[in-house]
Amino acid sequence: MLTITPFGAAGEVTGSSYLLETESASVLIDFGMFQGDKDDDARNVVPGPIHRRLPDAVLLTHAHLDHSGRLPLLAMQGYAGPIFSTTASKSMAELILKDSAVMQERDYERHERKAKRLGRTVARTDLPLYTSVDVENTLALFNTVQYGVSTQIANGITAVFREAGHMLGSASLEMRVTSDGVVRTIVFSGDIGPLRFPYLKDPDPPSHADIIVLESTYGDRDHKPLDATLEEFAKLITDAVRLGRRIFVPSFAIGRTQQIIYFYAMLLREGKVPEIPIYIDSPMAIKATEMYNAFSVLYDEESAALEVEGQAPLRLANVSYLETSDESKTLATMPGPYMVIAGSGMANGGRILHHFRNNIDDPTADILFVGFQSHGSLGRRLVDGASDVFIMGERRTVNAVVHTLGGMSAHAGQSDLIGWVDGMMATNPHIILTHGEDDARTVLAEKITSRYQKSPLLPYYGEQIKF
Repeated sequence: MLTITPFGAAGEVTGSSYLLETESASVLIDFGMFQGDKDDDARNVVPGPIHRRLPDAVLLTHAHLDHSGRLPLLAMQGYAGPIFSTTASKSMAELILKDSAVMQERDYERHERKAKRLGRTVARTDLPLYTSVDVENTLALFNTVQYGVSTQIANGITAVFREAGHMLGSASLEMRVTSDGVVRTIVFSGDIGPLRFPYLKDPDPPSHADIIVLESTYGDRDHKPLDATLEEFAKLITDAVRLGRRIFVPSFAIGRTQQIIYFYAMLLREGKVPEIPIYIDSPMAIKATEMYNAFSVLYDEESAALEVEGQAPLRLANVSYLETSDESKTLATMPGPYMVIAGSGMANGGRILHHFRNNIDDPTADILFVGFQSHGSLGRRLVDGASDVFIMGERRTVNAVVHTLGGMSAHAGQSDLIGWVDGMMATNPHIILTHGEDDARTVLAEKITSRYQKSPLLPYYGEQIKF
């Protein structure tokens, strides 16, 4: 019997993880961190079924924390098998997981200092999930693969990594799985990028599938057209320069930060925006940008041409990279105009929280969200119009102007998701919708049912799907 069980990203968009089992092998696809509020933090564990029987292999679709962030927990439980990924994903995972461990260690140190001042012991929930040593042990398990090459993963299971167009190194998985003498093609989409996404090649979907596990982050809508989004972005920058305003952008260090700079550089070349000082306030984003330069062989044709012509967006003269926290602190007293891009993308941690704490009650500040904000995150509360929020344990009134740009998402919208599966539908595959909140994946399910007369499955955490 073949079974697929989600242990995250089932009716939500974080914690991606799927356990694929046959009578002779078990493989884990992604093992991501839950992100949002304290309830989400409590779910960052190794589930019982995985703890009791560690998988034979792990496949990583891409390095974002919501897909890779629990991998060190697996190693801590004694997993010593291979973790398969593309070369770029391994490099990105190293950066992301090391940063995650350091942030957890620093948070613990802060909690420990506070507990000592109050004469208390540190709460068990404040302990780091894992340390930098645990991350090093995890990275030693990585095995890199090339796009388009069939790789033996476990007994009766092979996999081909195909370009997903979501971030550097991202992949969809085309797996051939033998169970009870039957060979099936099972496709895990991972996170699919939109067409013509900056730097990255377009997604490369398989042509055949018996089972498709499809993300549905934006399954209920298409994104705002890019031209309209860039027009809004240009106006925001132009107004900031004219009025001396400051723009604060929560952004994932890998992918989103580079994308924002790419679009700004394009508008600057076209004469649609003035120069504005831009501060990349994230050591991880700095390292990620260096990796983008190192993996330029993966760029699409347009981005590769800009590199050759000496117009690389990531090397703009008005973009400064802030390494230290002292450099970051200098922005607190600096008058506008300027733009700060800092992590994290959902405002759950990182240096953006310090900028929010210092500026969120200031009506001359702009807060710009350019990506999906998960339920329970600070970003989601701000996007939903909260009048006051807690930042680093302190209540703050929201007087800053909150903006959202819907056309910069690194996820495919509804039409692109349908387009991605379209070439595989001739074989009438089973479809499992994950990595989307219920509203989004329900709408996508209705769309698929109407178009293909095929009702997708919408499983929840731990729900075993048997074939």
